[in-house]
Amino acid sequence: MINYNPKEWFGLIFQFHKTDTFTKLLRVMVGIALFTLLICFLEDRYNFISRSTTAVHSLLGFVISLLLVFRTNTAYDRWWEGRKQWGALVNISRNLAIKMSAIIPTDGKGERDYWVSLISGYSYAVKEHLRGRSSDSIIEGLDEGLRELIRDKEHIPNAIASLMQAQVMSMFRQKEITSEQVITFQQNLDIFTDITGACERIKRTPIPYIYSLFIKKFIFIYTITMPFGFVNDFAYLTIPMVVFVFYAMASLEVIAEEIEDPFGRDANDLPTDDLVVNIRKHVGEILKAQE
Repeated sequence: MINYNPKEWFGLIFQFHKTDTFTKLLRVMVGIALFTLLICFLEDRYNFISRSTTAVHSLLGFVISLLLVFRTNTAYDRWWEGRKQWGALVNISRNLAIKMSAIIPTDGKGERDYWVSLISGYSYAVKEHLRGRSSDSIIEGLDEGLRELIRDKEHIPNAIASLMQAQVMSMFRQKEITSEQVITFQQNLDIFTDITGACERIKRTPIPYIYSLFIKKFIFIYTITMPFGFVNDFAYLTIPMVVFVFYAMASLEVIAEEIEDPFGRDANDLPTDDLVVNIRKHVGEILKAQE
């Protein structure tokens, strides 16, 4: 995720990041500019368009603007929902660590370290799981003691959640916690799984194919027919007009495509790497055993 100062107006206006839509669409814009130049040249030389009108494009521009607004809002809702779910993961990790810290003896270093591995390992596993990494790759990033316990599992977040549940029940059998506390911990552990399920829903349910296809076709047809409607009135000025309109509309679609799956490594995706580091840091501080 890109960190920036939203108050630096002029700095942002003249800044071109490598992930900016301008660089992504540059080749297509050049192609559209050349096509529009050809239309302008033919009209200037042969006057092959006897009459043109901008009325149709004015009406269609309103329709396509509504579609793009809806598309952008839908993508941002998915991005923001993902951020809320990761915020909830941060909070539940801290809450569980605080409760365990109050129960586990202060000199119980082994048990405290185990819970640090479980809680922080869960967030790491969810992050990598949402990025589509294999279970073997995810396991290699976990603490050594945790790897052997889930070596043959396919869904690593579920495997770690099962270990947390098993550890809670072990604490109950050893009378470290009461039955009422078990219920409370189970509710906390259910939240971990609910968060993972919500993030999987966001990732695996993209915008319907036909909807995305329609918007792309609409933008292309709208842009490619613009020269025929504007060339009589604006001559060669039609070229920058058409290119700018395409850039504005296509950029919204590109932005929506990037943020509708917010769990990857794109510049505008959620800072899940930083969140995982913070979870491990905070959980470690809470559960640190007394020397």
